[in-house]
Amino acid sequence: MGRTGGSELVMLRRAVLCCAVCLLLLANVGSACGPGRGFGGKRRHPKKLTPLALKQFIPNVAEKTLGASGKYEGKITRNSERFKDLTPNYNPDIIFKDEENTNADRLMTQRCKDKLNSLAISVMNQWPGVKLRVTEGWDEDGHHSEESLHYEGRAVDITTSDRDKTKYGMLSRLAVEAGFDWVYYESKAHIHCSVKAENSVAAKSGGCFPGSSVVILADGRTKPMKDLQPGDKVLAADRRGNVISSDFMLFMDREVGTRREFYVLETDEPRRKLTLTAAHLVFVTSDNGTDGGDATRAVFASNVTPGQKVLVLDDDAGMDRLIAATVRRIYVEKHEGSYAPVTAHGTVIVDRVLASCYAVLENHALAHWAFGPVRLGRTFTSLLGTVRDLGSAHQGDGLHWYSDLLYGIGTWLLDSGSFHPLGMSQS
Repeated sequence: MGRTGGSELVMLRRAVLCCAVCLLLLANVGSACGPGRGFGGKRRHPKKLTPLALKQFIPNVAEKTLGASGKYEGKITRNSERFKDLTPNYNPDIIFKDEENTNADRLMTQRCKDKLNSLAISVMNQWPGVKLRVTEGWDEDGHHSEESLHYEGRAVDITTSDRDKTKYGMLSRLAVEAGFDWVYYESKAHIHCSVKAENSVAAKSGGCFPGSSVVILADGRTKPMKDLQPGDKVLAADRRGNVISSDFMLFMDREVGTRREFYVLETDEPRRKLTLTAAHLVFVTSDNGTDGGDATRAVFASNVTPGQKVLVLDDDAGMDRLIAATVRRIYVEKHEGSYAPVTAHGTVIVDRVLASCYAVLENHALAHWAFGPVRLGRTFTSLLGTVRDLGSAHQGDGLHWYSDLLYGIGTWLLDSGSFHPLGMSQS
């Protein structure tokens, strides 16, 4: 590219940066939902929260399974190498019982700490003047059952500071909303909450598909994910769940040689296997079709449980229609390469299953909105007759610069306290 072309690209990038900042700041003060129906796009009224019943647990699977907090990984002691993975929680809005006077109850994994701090905010909003109370955290003395997640700093037992048992059903629901991976209204005296292990938390690894995953081009041919090129038209879905072709624009992240763990969602008839990282969004539906708007929502792959339904291509309709298929099994596999594609519509059909292009933030509509400048930039460069679309045509390994920018802005907003995940409606 010559001097003029280079200047145009620099100007375009600056314009996109400004648009991105504006969009994210607007998302902070706005409703955090884009227009339209379908995949979480409809504006919603505040969600009505339903208290849990005594002995109820969410999700409705065993605590130490993939669909909940995952397997036990071994007890952490003060002398073990993993002790450094525990971090103290000195949040003044949380009361720690600390019967042992060792501050052990304050020690927990970072994920547990993040969820607990979010819950503390919800408790104060729900009941002004009341705080969250932790009765049990990390256990170094063997007071719990064998293979308890308390031994790993991944579980807490909680009440409210006023110990009002009539609040515990709603407290359980607030814990679910705060993002704990398993919540159990265990007894009239407390609620048990736990989280996944740090090494399985998708927020650290982002969201990707393995390079061997297959997409379908608009002309019906198939192509491995790793071979996609900007300008390829792939099958995706619009807001109402209609199968369409959509332009592949860039890889949000691209790691050719990386070997990592992926979740595999295996369905009943029609049989499908979707392979993706835990924090990647996939659409689940509560009915047998796609024409229902709010019946379809985007959730992390790690939050999908057997019995839920995902949207797959209907074999009998060729490539024209999506139907719901029940997830029968979820397991983990290791694969080579990881790729995070972005299409113009924000969705992509991978291995004949519909998925979102986005990850880490469990809000498809907001993530798609944040990538608006990329779509705008593509339109602008198309008018100029160039394919050097935001630098994607010659993208190397690693995080795309625009994704890196969004991550930086999001981190700044969170750290500054001007943006909180609980302020966003979930898609």
